[in-house]
Amino acid sequence: MTARAEAAAARVAARADAAAGRPPPINRLGWIRLWTRVALLAVSLLFAIPLHYLWRFVRLSSPWPRLFLGTAARICGARVRVVGVPLKRDVFYISNHVSWVDICAIAGASGTAFVAKAEIREAPVVGWLATLNRTVFVAREDRLGVAEQINALRETLAENWSVTVFPEGTTTDGRSLLPFKTSMLKVLEPPPPGVMVQPVLLDYGPVGADIAWIGEESGKANAMRLLARKGGFRVAVHFLEPFYPRDFPGRKAIAAESKRRIEVALSVVMCGPVPLFIGHDVWAGKGPTLPAALDIKDHARAPNG
Repeated sequence: MTARAEAAAARVAARADAAAGRPPPINRLGWIRLWTRVALLAVSLLFAIPLHYLWRFVRLSSPWPRLFLGTAARICGARVRVVGVPLKRDVFYISNHVSWVDICAIAGASGTAFVAKAEIREAPVVGWLATLNRTVFVAREDRLGVAEQINALRETLAENWSVTVFPEGTTTDGRSLLPFKTSMLKVLEPPPPGVMVQPVLLDYGPVGADIAWIGEESGKANAMRLLARKGGFRVAVHFLEPFYPRDFPGRKAIAAESKRRIEVALSVVMCGPVPLFIGHDVWAGKGPTLPAALDIKDHARAPNG
């Protein structure tokens, strides 16, 4: 085996360990990169928070959450490229989901608010930061509170001009998709006047699986791994052609049309058909098709051009 093949095999093994919940060790340079990025994030936050509250105090629309999240994306290594034109207001973005970096990339490009799982609200620091960007927290198991959640979503859309949902309900490896769930699209039944739906494709290129938060990797371990990672990575945020939800009556039709457009765009950048996500258990080494998952991991290590 050549040195290059051995290095590739080592990277595949390290990625497999991370997905299985066994964080790979971070070397000295990795720790330096991690703490440098943490320090830069802290400085950016200390700069943005007082200005955000000042803008809110004088009842102005605050640009600081968007500016902070865009800056955070770059500090974390993301080199964001916007493809297409994001609508500025009265828009419901529907996006695929790969990593927590998605939020920084989309918000930095558009200033959107998000729909997030209710448990995120309780996360130290992250939950508080999410509230500053007017995140709508939803409890998927609270079926009796769906109406209240939908009302909150409508209010956020009216106040913040745009809201983003990740209807897959979890992250994938960046080179596949899951069926789109429709519960939070009920806000579009019927659609608020003038609101459009704009599908969004997040494309991390061949390194998507390396960036992705998949398998049994914890959020903390994933963040540490990305912050310690050498160099940057490109992420293209494709704002696809918007459509009026009234032309696709019902949330199932809206979800299907959004997924179709995202899948077509992803197939173009992949130069081939888009497979169904193999699942977190397979990535964690629990499924019978682990060799196929490892093939994807090996491919994911190619340079992201």
